[in-house]
Formats: sequence, structure tokens, C-alpha cells
Amino acid sequence: MFKFLAQPRPKTESAPQAGPETGKISSFGRRAAVVAASCALLVGVGAAGQATETSIRVAATETQAAKAQSNLSIEKSEITANPAPKSAAPALPDINVVPQAAEPAPAPKPVPAPKRAPAPAPAPKPAPVVAVNDPAGAQAYAASELGNYGWAPDQMQCLKTLWTKESDWTTTATNPSSGAYGIVQSLPAEKMASAGADYRTNYRTQINWGLDYIQERYQSPCGALNFHLSNNWY
Repeated sequence: MFKFLAQPRPKTESAPQAGPETGKISSFGRRAAVVAASCALLVGVGAAGQATETSIRVAATETQAAKAQSNLSIEKSEITANPAPKSAAPALPDINVVPQAAEPAPAPKPVPAPKRAPAPAPAPKPAPVVAVNDPAGAQAYAASELGNYGWAPDQMQCLKTLWTKESDWTTTATNPSSGAYGIVQSLPAEKMASAGADYRTNYRTQINWGLDYIQERYQSPCGALNFHLSNNWY
């Protein structure tokens, strides 16, 4: 900024001399005009200085931009003139992407079969019934049964003689020619099943059937013996 000092202008000899009032007014007006002119000059100079400073900054910025653009153009020209060799960067190997197969769904777990209840143990087979051959026991049993048929004890002697001739009071006695079976020599043996299923092994069953047969056919053991002695069968 420039500083201007206002100096009073020298009085000329040709200027008319004013009176006291006139001199005061003229001096004040000249001073106001000088101050106004000085202010206008200062404002103009300041505005001119600011415009000049702004122009300088803009010119500097444009100069730097032009320089940067020039440097960039030079670098591009060098890159174009001297391209990088292709072998500078190693070639990447081709990658074959194999699609991954979808994982199979897990197989459902087999449901365990319900455990079977253990089969009941088979019932033990009954022990085979063994026939009892007891002539003395058979005779004692027959003697105890005579009273049930209304026979006297002496009928036991006739009965003993009859069945001794037929089977010798043996439970399993079998006639090889006719197939008659047991103490009473039933023909066929199955007739005695009416007295019990154990007719082949139990002498009591055989005797019960035989006493029924004698009562029905001959009324008594002695009547059956007499028929047998005459015919060799009864």
C-alpha cells in the first residue's frame, strides 16, 4: 500500500484576498476535496493491488497445471516407446475348475426289527409208558374185583385157571398166529380201549374189560372156563 500525504497548495499572488469568513470556508473545502481525492486514490490502488495479486496466483496455478500435464505426457510417451517385456510378469497357469459333485444325502438308518419273543420251550415229551408185567399183582387185583360183579370168592380159582391158559397173566402177552393181546387175549387188542387208553400197558384196564366180557357172555368165570375146556377158546 502506498501512503500519500496531503500538502497544502501554495498561495498564489493572483488569488484574491478574501475576508475572514470567506477564507475559512475556502480552506475547509479545499481540505475536504483533497481528503476525498486521497481516499479514492487509495481505494483504486488497493483494488488494483488485489486484482494484481489474484492474477499472479491464477497464473502460477495454470503454470503448475501445464507443467504437470507436460510431465504426464512425457511419461506416457516413454511408456509407449519402451513397453515392458512380456516375460516380466510370470504367466499364470490355467486353472481347471472341476465342479464338485453334490454330496449324497445320508442314507436313512435302518430301523431295527422288533425283537421276537423267545419261542416257548417245547413241552417235554411224556416218558414212554412201560408195560408192567406183574402176574401176582394182576391176580390180586382181579380177586378184589369179583364182589363188584356179585361173584363168590370161589370164582377166583376158575378165573385163575382160565387166564393162566390164555396168557399166564402177562400184560404184554401176544398170540403170534391170531394177534390176540394181553392177559385176557382180546382179539383184536383195540377192543380193550373201551376200558381205557392204556390198555396195552396197564393190567388193571385189561382185567376190567375181561371181567365185563365174561359177565356178558358167560355170567361167571367158571362158566367161561367150562366153555374154554370144551372149545379151546372163550
